[in-house]
Amino acid sequence: MADVASRAGVSRALVSIVFRNQPGASPETRERVLRVADEIGYRPDSAARLLARGRSRTLGVMLTVHQPFQADLVEGIYPEAERLGYDVLLSANAPGRDEAKAIESLLSHRCGALILLGPGSDAADLDALGRRTVAVSVGRHVAGAHVDSVRTAEGKGVRQAIDHLVECGHRRIVHVDGGRGPGSAERRRAYRAAMRRHGLEAEIRVLPGDHTESSGIDAGRLLAAERDRGTPLPTAVLAGNDRCAMGVLISFTRTGIDVPGDVSLVGYDDSHLSHLMPVGLTTVRQDAVLMAEHAVRFAVERLENADLKPREAVLDPKLVVRGTSGAPRQP
Repeated sequence: MADVASRAGVSRALVSIVFRNQPGASPETRERVLRVADEIGYRPDSAARLLARGRSRTLGVMLTVHQPFQADLVEGIYPEAERLGYDVLLSANAPGRDEAKAIESLLSHRCGALILLGPGSDAADLDALGRRTVAVSVGRHVAGAHVDSVRTAEGKGVRQAIDHLVECGHRRIVHVDGGRGPGSAERRRAYRAAMRRHGLEAEIRVLPGDHTESSGIDAGRLLAAERDRGTPLPTAVLAGNDRCAMGVLISFTRTGIDVPGDVSLVGYDDSHLSHLMPVGLTTVRQDAVLMAEHAVRFAVERLENADLKPREAVLDPKLVVRGTSGAPRQP
């Protein structure tokens, strides 16, 4: 017991003498304190030390649960943050825990900067947040808000997808909308524009949805029901994201619709989910690693220079053709 008490006393001495650097400690005392600290596994709390000085080398990341592409972004954020000497703290937006609560949690932990993955807050709230702390929006452009942003050129990605389908011979191409999900409005506009550019105005059709498997299942079920009533299936579907595409594929499989034999299917994101499907998903790739690196650098640079004007990085997407798309079956 005496030894335990002695070591506890040494731990206190370690804090007060060594790490707070109080004068009066002899070299022998410091050596003994450090030796015992090593024996008992004591480690200084660097986060607490930084907070005591009024600053933090922690980047807070807000993400949405069950979004595979955001998980890919987080995987890219960690190594870049660590390379620059920063820790990462995650806070999730989930059912029963809205985005505002997730953000406030990060602020309460005094994160130096916030990286928001696919934020859904309105522009005024994001502008207010950006004036309160350093904030970076990933996957969504927020016009007029005092935040940096990193996103993919959504229009270019959708054009690549529609061009690919048209080149394969498709005309009846349906888009399952992403609702209020990040990038959805841009993808919806780009779909309509690309169809018009190919002279397919009469074939434009947007089904309501969101960035979930359930919305894809609903869309696929609707198209299958129309088929059963005698309405021809579209020959191709462009889903709002990979999760939605997975839902469409599930619904088609259940109702006997062959992909890509009866209907070609294209997703968006190229998340790790696209590699897990029974048939490799044709999808528009967003470079998660490059987006994450830009977001971390934007945050760190603004921490070092608060006078920087809001910046935006717009990265090029790339269509990845796999097994869910091909030429339409001849009637």
